[in-house]
Amino acid sequence: MSTAEPTPQQDGDEELNKAIEQLKDVLHEEAPRGTGSAEAGSANHDLIMGIPVEVQIVLGTAEMPVSQLMALKKGSTVSLNRRIGEPVEIVVNGRRIARGEITLVDDDPSRFGVKLTEIAGGE
Repeated sequence: MSTAEPTPQQDGDEELNKAIEQLKDVLHEEAPRGTGSAEAGSANHDLIMGIPVEVQIVLGTAEMPVSQLMALKKGSTVSLNRRIGEPVEIVVNGRRIARGEITLVDDDPSRFGVKLTEIAGGE
């Protein structure tokens, strides 16, 4: 009987979950009582808060055969799986953390942003 090998995606998700739990532990652990403990906790918090993460806004996805992909040229249109007005996904390091709607940036109407409408696991 063979055992199923975890896929690279499962391995990546497992690593990400483990890292998130470790970060939560560091951020929420109570510093031991004594001299310098508040500074050490603050230093850990500042260190973690300075870690860069990749944030992506996913407007939609498309699936097509390689032949159709290879036929794309300048001016081609790729139909996405979302319709106008549907929420976009906010993804951090490959994991969806929120959904939102496209909006114009108030101080620069030539740019757009995303207004969060739903936080994953939030209320």
